[in-house]
Amino acid sequence: MRRRCGRAALALSLGFAAPGALANSDPLTGLIAAPGGAGIGIASRFEDSPYRGGGTRHDLVPLYLYEGKFAYLHSYRAGLKLEQAPGWRFEAFLKHRFEGFPFDRLPPALAGMGKRGAGADAGVSVQAQGGWGAAYAELMQDVLEVSKGRELRIGYKYEWRIGALRLRPHAMLAWRDSRLNNYYYGVLLSEAAAGRPAYQPGAGVNRELGLYAAYDLTERWRLLAGASATRWSKGVRASPIVEDRVQRAAVIGLMYDFSPEHEPWPERTPLIGRALYGASSDCDVLKIMRLSCTSTHTQDGTSVAAFEIGRPFIQRLNGWPLDLAGFVGLLRHKERGLQRDFWQVNAYVKAYYYGFPWSERVRTRLGIGTGLAYARRVPFAEERDQAIRSRSTSKLLNYLDPTVDVSVGDLIRVRSLKETYLGLGVSHRSGIFGSSHLLGNVNGGSNYIYGYLEWTM
Repeated sequence: MRRRCGRAALALSLGFAAPGALANSDPLTGLIAAPGGAGIGIASRFEDSPYRGGGTRHDLVPLYLYEGKFAYLHSYRAGLKLEQAPGWRFEAFLKHRFEGFPFDRLPPALAGMGKRGAGADAGVSVQAQGGWGAAYAELMQDVLEVSKGRELRIGYKYEWRIGALRLRPHAMLAWRDSRLNNYYYGVLLSEAAAGRPAYQPGAGVNRELGLYAAYDLTERWRLLAGASATRWSKGVRASPIVEDRVQRAAVIGLMYDFSPEHEPWPERTPLIGRALYGASSDCDVLKIMRLSCTSTHTQDGTSVAAFEIGRPFIQRLNGWPLDLAGFVGLLRHKERGLQRDFWQVNAYVKAYYYGFPWSERVRTRLGIGTGLAYARRVPFAEERDQAIRSRSTSKLLNYLDPTVDVSVGDLIRVRSLKETYLGLGVSHRSGIFGSSHLLGNVNGGSNYIYGYLEWTM
């Protein structure tokens, strides 16, 4: 899939302010209102490409949300927050920039030009809210030295509630400096061609209007939708590689909110600890789960070791033998001299099913976790396999964690070890079949089969 234009992509990424929630340019703010709450879902975006001949493109956005008292994670954005006084909030954040050339089909207007890639911005924001609505200001700077540009955003939002329906219109001005606009929408002298002269758009201000809606299907399921229109600055619209038009965008999505029904993180709720060690496997993750392929170290001797901390979200969801928990962990890639060893950060939510006929005697659980994994380097196994297929790689990918385990206490008849589990699992990184800009439009990934011990702390 193609690289997305930053402003329109952010406007489409979805989110709807809850009552009393403060505002910023991240549309996911306020979608989970309760401190300690979390949610998961998927959104499908459609938008006009800013590039000449780019057409209309489609992108999938996995939605992973966590709202803590002082920190948050919103799929493509993470930050620290401080609510100093009622109605005021300050943030420091790091976010993905959804801009750059298309991945799948390069329009003729861009042929022969150097690649423009996505970036990451670090920023600070101040937000205020009252009966009049919510306003914010954000300043951000490219930290990967992709564009080396800066952007200042000033915006306003207001929310209406009509029963289960929430409507939130918004307006925003975005000042972008010359380095940011020149990188994504300029033409270097060395890239000039017939019908494409060298051009630098310079600094300018974008204007955006949008309307978002959220409908509560049930207490936890929500239907999300939205639309926006962005008018790019005059300098960008005059670029020989840009369509001079209003950029339209639309989105629809579905989210499940599994925020705790009780007080978030009461002191009596125990932490969960997990320690694991595993070996690389060339087997497909579905074949591993079916036990039809379980070989390891067939092409390389790489391995992983990790320690994770988790918290229960919901026990016996809807009365079913199904628990939900959230995990954050550090995983060490041991590359056996193929490249330097490195760290990976995992953040995911996990469901455990234990409704088997024999679970009263020996509790047996099937688990499935899903979230995000950010690696300091791309694992060797991924680099090798993607190079063979001439496909791209990404440090940030979707994370899947299927497991099966049994209670150690039930096995050896020691009551104090009832909540200690021994099991097997798969540490799986991948894109969403090349359909997600957030994940680098990667089609592929890696698998590690591991053994683990899990216990309450």
